[in-house]
Formats: sequence, structure tokens, C-alpha cells
Amino acid sequence: MRKAELVNIIAEKTGVPKVDVLVSMETFFNEIKDTLANGENVYIRGFGSFVIKKRAKKIGRHIKKNIAIEIPEHFIPSFKPAKIFVDQVKDGVHSLPDDKKKG
Repeated sequence: MRKAELVNIIAEKTGVPKVDVLVSMETFFNEIKDTLANGENVYIRGFGSFVIKKRAKKIGRHIKKNIAIEIPEHFIPSFKPAKIFVDQVKDGVHSLPDDKKKG
């Protein structure tokens, strides 16, 4: 599902104009990104948590040049779904035909 499809579904179910749904979604996404960029986590009960994960410094390899390179410590965003979310997806996917599960 793409963002446009999601906007259409939400607009149909709520009766809110598509433009307003799109603005709300974009604002939601931007707030999550800004909050994570400021080093804070976002917790949405029943849905999941958007958290910052720290990746330690490590040695990697530049494959083409065959030399070791140092990858500095850095932070990445991560999403951890709530248990109720995971359970709902597990239950739903088990009932799908095999051709729908792949992607």
C-alpha cells in the first residue's frame, strides 16, 4: 500500500477531505522525524515505538579496494511494534492465501 492509497482509505472511512488527511499524515511523519532527530523516542500505545538506536564504532571493509575502514559510532531510527500490533499481523497473515503473503 502506498501513501496515496492510505489517504484515500482514511478519507473514505472518516469523511475528511483527502487534502486534510494528507496534511495530517505529513505533519505526523514530520513530527516523528523531528522528535527522533532531537534525540527523543516516540511511543504510541497499541501501535509501537519509534526509537533511536546507537550503533557502536566498528571496522568495515571497502570491498573494491580491499581495505579496512572505520565506521564511526552513529544513531539510527528504529520501529518496534507493540505486542497487540504483532499479534494482529500474525493472526491476519496466517489467514491469507500463500500468494498474498510474499509481498
